[in-house]
Amino acid sequence: MQKANHVFVALALLGAGTLAQAQDQPNKKTPESSEIWEPQPRIITAAEKVGDAPSDATVLFDGKSFDNWVCIDGTAPKWTLKDGAMTVVAGAKDIKTKKEFGDFQLHVEWRSPAEVDPKQVSQGRGNSGIFLQERYEVQVLDNYNNKTYANGQASSIYKQHIPLVNACRKPGEWQVYDIFFTAPRFNAEGRIISQAYVTVVHNGVLTLNHVAIWGPTEYIGLPVYKAYEKGPIRLQDHGNAVSYRNIWIRDL
Repeated sequence: MQKANHVFVALALLGAGTLAQAQDQPNKKTPESSEIWEPQPRIITAAEKVGDAPSDATVLFDGKSFDNWVCIDGTAPKWTLKDGAMTVVAGAKDIKTKKEFGDFQLHVEWRSPAEVDPKQVSQGRGNSGIFLQERYEVQVLDNYNNKTYANGQASSIYKQHIPLVNACRKPGEWQVYDIFFTAPRFNAEGRIISQAYVTVVHNGVLTLNHVAIWGPTEYIGLPVYKAYEKGPIRLQDHGNAVSYRNIWIRDL
């Protein structure tokens, strides 16, 4: 009788273990447990040539016209248009896009003058700028064998962030900026709750890695955020004949 009891207890324990294992099955981890199928990323067509616009990009300048641009005073741009590029004319004023943007990926190709005046040094050589949302300047400058203050050289956030490296090509050679921008966020009272962030790739080299922008670019003084929604892309007339081509943007 004692032996039968032992068998009964053993069978009961075995049954309880089997039941517990069955109850654990729904929570069993499998490779499929961590798979996410929805939502699927939307499909776009990447450009065949690196640097060209993908299918979901807005082409801001194709080398043929100023259709997407206006002078900051509201008149038609007075920069020159030749050989697929637009070039700053000293005194013609900054130009900006007609459309405004929030978060974006921006591709810009630029070129400083091939002939260098030996008297033009530091900020006087190939100077222009790309203003994100018309507020935050990514510096355009010929820094090939041309020293200037570190937070004012090419691919810096002017007077704020110093590039990780100097990736400038020689004067007269085309250079490339790929800029990834996250706009600032404000609450209902207009207070800043999240700063703007920017990543810059200069000629294929990472020069700014997701840095927080302190506020709108200031030549003198400290930047202060003020609430807004979106803004245009603005190109600077700094008196040097800097050229631009192949400009496109993707909303993020």
